[in-house]
Amino acid sequence: MMKKRPIRQGILSGIMVSLLLVAGCSSDEAAGDSDEVTLVYARGVDTTEGNAKLIEAFEEEHPNINIKYREMPSDSGQQHDQYVTTLSGRSAEIDVFDADVVWPAEFAQAGYVMGLDRFIEEDNIDMNKYFEGTVDSVTFNGRTWAMPKFTDAGLLYYRSDIVDEPPETWDELSEMAGNLKGEAGTNFGYVMQANQYEGIVVNAIEFIHAYGGEVINDVGEVVVDNPEAIEGIRKMTEIAQSDYVPNNILNFTELETETAFIQGNTVFARNWPYMQASSANEDKSQVAGDVGFSLLPKGDEQSASTLGGWVTMINKYTEHPEAAWEFVKFMTGKEGQKISATVGGTAPTIKSLYDNEAVKEASPVFANEAFVETLQNAVPRPVTPNYPKITDIIQIEISKALAGDVSPEQAAQNMQREIENVVNE
Repeated sequence: MMKKRPIRQGILSGIMVSLLLVAGCSSDEAAGDSDEVTLVYARGVDTTEGNAKLIEAFEEEHPNINIKYREMPSDSGQQHDQYVTTLSGRSAEIDVFDADVVWPAEFAQAGYVMGLDRFIEEDNIDMNKYFEGTVDSVTFNGRTWAMPKFTDAGLLYYRSDIVDEPPETWDELSEMAGNLKGEAGTNFGYVMQANQYEGIVVNAIEFIHAYGGEVINDVGEVVVDNPEAIEGIRKMTEIAQSDYVPNNILNFTELETETAFIQGNTVFARNWPYMQASSANEDKSQVAGDVGFSLLPKGDEQSASTLGGWVTMINKYTEHPEAAWEFVKFMTGKEGQKISATVGGTAPTIKSLYDNEAVKEASPVFANEAFVETLQNAVPRPVTPNYPKITDIIQIEISKALAGDVSPEQAAQNMQREIENVVNE
C-alpha cells in the first residue's frame, strides 16, 4: 500500500510565507492545505472517457486540488514542440503533463522538469512493481524524472466478421488486404500511421525489426544501411503505395486510423491497445462485436512491436510541486492506472494489474498472455540523448520512401550518413 502524503498543513504569517518563497518553497508548501489549488494538466487528445474519469476520481479524493485539463494535439511531435516552447521560457502555465517515453532524457537534460526521487523515497514507491523498460525510460543520469503512466505495443486489429484467421506474415496481410477490401462495406484493406511524425518512426521500426534489421544496435553503432533494414523499409513502402490503403495514407495518425476502423471503413488496422476500448464501444463504434486483434505480422525474422507509451512529468517551474506530485502519484498508481485501463483502454505499467479481474475483463488485450509478454519484450526506438534529431531524420527519409521520392536503399543510405553525423557530434 503506497503511503499517502497530505499536502502540508499550517497557517503561516505573510512574512513567513515570503521568507519561505525566497528560500525556494512553493506557494502550496507555504500556504498549506486550507486554500484550493488549481493545477493545469496537459495531455494529448483522449477519445475515451478515461481522462475525465481519472480527473474526477482524483478530485473526489483531493477536494482542495482542482485539475484544469488542457488538451494538446494528437500529433506527438506537435505536443513536443509546444512543451519545449513553454518550458524553455520557464513558464508555470502548465504544472503536470504527459510525455512520450522518448522525451524524459531530453527534457531532464534541458532542465525543464522536476526530479521525483525525493517524492518516491518519502512515499516508499516501489519502482520494481513497474515494467523494467518503462522505468528505464524515465531514468536519466541515475535519477527519476517521470512516472510511467501507460505502456504500449502495436497490435493488428481486424474485422472478425470478415477475417477468420489473422495473417501471420506481412506478405499474407498484403494478399488478404487486397482480396478483402470492399467486403462488408469497407473501403480499404489496411491502415497505419504514415504521416511524417513520431508515428511513422514507430511503424518503420516495426517493419525494420520484423525483417531482422536495426537502426542503432545495442553498442551504439548506426546499422540502418543493411539488407535486413532495407527489406523492412521496402515492405512498408510497398504497403503504403498499394491500392488497398487510403489515397491519403501519408496523412494518417492514430486518430485517422481509429476513425477509419471504428467507422467500418477498413479490414485491418495497426494501432495501440487503447483502440480495443473505442472499437468495442457500441455508442461510437460501427464494428462493435466484430473486432479481433493479434500480434503484428512477421517479416523474415520475427513479429516486432515498438515499445510505446506515455509517462507523466512535473514542470520544474510549477508553483505547486506538492499538489502536482499528489496528482502524478494518483494517476500512475494502481487506482489511477486501473481507471485508465478499464475506462480508457490504456495498458498499465504496473505488472500486477494484469492479474486484476476488472482490468482483464475490460479488454481481451489485457487478459492475453502473449500481449503481456510483448510488453515486456517490445522493441525500443533508438536510445540516445540525441533522439529528437534522429527521429526527424527517420521521419523525413521514410516519408520520402513512402511517397516514392527515394528508393528504400537510398533512404537507408541517407539515414546511415545523417544519423552517424548526429551520433558523432
